[in-house]
Amino acid sequence: MTQTRVRLWNIDEYHRMFETGIIAAYERVELIEGQVIPMSAKNPPHAATTLCASDYLKRLLVEVALVRVQDPIRLSQYSEPEPDIAVVHINPRKYIDHHPAPNEVFTLIEVADTTLETDRKQKAPLYAKAGIIEYWILDVNQRQVYVFREPGLEVYNQEFILKENATLSLIAFPEIEVQISQMFP
Repeated sequence: MTQTRVRLWNIDEYHRMFETGIIAAYERVELIEGQVIPMSAKNPPHAATTLCASDYLKRLLVEVALVRVQDPIRLSQYSEPEPDIAVVHINPRKYIDHHPAPNEVFTLIEVADTTLETDRKQKAPLYAKAGIIEYWILDVNQRQVYVFREPGLEVYNQEFILKENATLSLIAFPEIEVQISQMFP
């Protein structure tokens, strides 16, 4: 049996692929553990939920955190995913010189209408391994939130699901109550 070696890309090489046109600017891809992965299409329910949730969180977290929408996060030398929503430390220059790193991230959120299994089985371990303290998946179809906390080496040690009528607080801001229903259109 012939064994194939996989060539993993680092972030600098990934960025050069865009600069040189190897990857076109319009292509929706992200770098995950050294591999360039196509991103799923944004269906209307996904887009509407991302907008609704990000607008709501921006209002709730004004002056305590920055809410980024579908922008890169640098997890390691080999991973630069683009979560649907990232709640990050306030940066006076809006991260003009770098993408937020794990120590600058409060919470990452993915919106799932067709990607629930990928978000649970691929993104959750990736975020746990990077030490992201809190990760949510907004399940558009069931109108519920998967909450992941206590990152371990490969998995989150705490996972639970909250229904639409529940409330939740971010680990970083326990005094701020998030109404799950307000994150869905």
